[in-house]
Parts: sequence; structure tokens; C-alpha cells
Amino acid sequence: MKKIVAFAGFALLSVGAFAQTNLQVFYDLGKDRKMVTTTLEMFKSDNWGSTFFFVDYDYYNQDFRDQKDPLGGKPYKDVYGARGSYFEIARALNFWQDSSLGALSAHVEFNAGVGFGNRNWLFGVEYFLHNADFSNTFTFELLYKTFKGSESHLPLQFTFVWGMNNLFGVEGLKFSGFADVWGEDANLWDDKDKCEKNLTFISEPQLWYNVGSLFGCPNFNIGTEIELSNNFAGNKGFMCNPCLGVKWDF
Repeated sequence: MKKIVAFAGFALLSVGAFAQTNLQVFYDLGKDRKMVTTTLEMFKSDNWGSTFFFVDYDYYNQDFRDQKDPLGGKPYKDVYGARGSYFEIARALNFWQDSSLGALSAHVEFNAGVGFGNRNWLFGVEYFLHNADFSNTFTFELLYKTFKGSESHLPLQFTFVWGMNNLFGVEGLKFSGFADVWGEDANLWDDKDKCEKNLTFISEPQLWYNVGSLFGCPNFNIGTEIELSNNFAGNKGFMCNPCLGVKWDF
């Protein structure tokens, strides 16, 4: 799950339309994961606000292909496709960009996935902060979250998104990420018979270096992502899954 670029370009709303698209390819080093994930992200601002979406695909790894089909008894050796997908699209509405409330936007969002079981609509507001040259940005969202496929005793989601360019004064080094917190009543994998009221948390800080700028290819980045979660996607308790990746900015 990624939403890093969503507000990195929001600051440019004041100077006209802006678009950014990138493709990320990660190898997940987490326990029992060892799989590749691709993420396609797009952000575009306009005179009425901004639009952001991303699509994740997880791909079958060798460990799964070595398992036997419970019906046929043969390994899944020929299975190479995507094993799961997640999609998210969000629209920020801001018709008052030149007013004193220009940093505050209305927000509507939809997300769903294969293997997640839920689909959700979210409605609320977002507030954008930045330093003088917009090299450091921060966005806070307060959202009402609907649930289709599960229930919630606290149907609110708090989202934080940040971006820090040229970190520690190093040209091309960027620290970005997001954090989501919400309440969800769900059966977790190791306690399927008990629906618990959980506080769910996920954060994916990323560190990217624009290594391509060293050899005339500024679109190419290398980096890492650490997925931190608690009671997320059916997994009970805290998890930490490090990843290594590359990113191409279009």
C-alpha cells in the first residue's frame, strides 16, 4: 500500500497544473513473504484540487510455487501471475486555493483489493503544511470511513503524509511516507472465531536516492521501504517488513 506521492506535489497547486507518475518495484524481505510488489502511482493537481491513485500488485514467489495443489497434488510450479492487488483513489476538492483557507481541502477516497475482503469509502478533510521553499511537506487527514466486509466501533481514520527532500543536505536524498490509524472489528488469522475491536495501524516510510542523476538519468531512484503495521490485513499484533526497491519517475 502506497500513498507517498499524493501530496509531494500539492504545493504546486498555486502555480498551475502539475502531474507526477512513478513505478516502484520492491522485493519484500519480511518473514514468510519474499515476494515482489509493483506499485503504479499518479498525482495530478488542477484548479479544483488534486487527484491521486495507486495500484499495488503482489506476485507469487518460489515458496508458493513449490507447494502442492491440495486437489491435484502437484506443485503450483507454473503459477507466475499476481496473487493479490490493492487499489486506492482519492480526490481533494479545493475551490478556494487563493484564500486564507487554501491549505484546507475536502477529501473523498475509495479503496478495495483482491485478498483484503473489504472495500471502503472515506470522506473528510485534509490540511497541508510546508516550509518556505516547499522542500518539506506534511499533510494531515481526518476521515470518516465506511466499511463493507467488516465493522468498526470507531469509523474514523487519521492519515499523516510527509515528504522531505534533500535530506541532511544531500542532493537527491528523499525521506517520505505515510501513516494510517483507524478502528476495525475483525477476525484475525490466529483467532478466527473471535471478532475483536482493534486499533489498526500501518505506516510505510521510504528513503529514496536519485542515483540516476549521477549518470544523466534523473528518472531512476534506488531505495528502501519499511512496512510497519499492527492488526493489519488479518495479521494479529505488530509486524515489520523491510523492502528494497527501485523507482522510475515518468
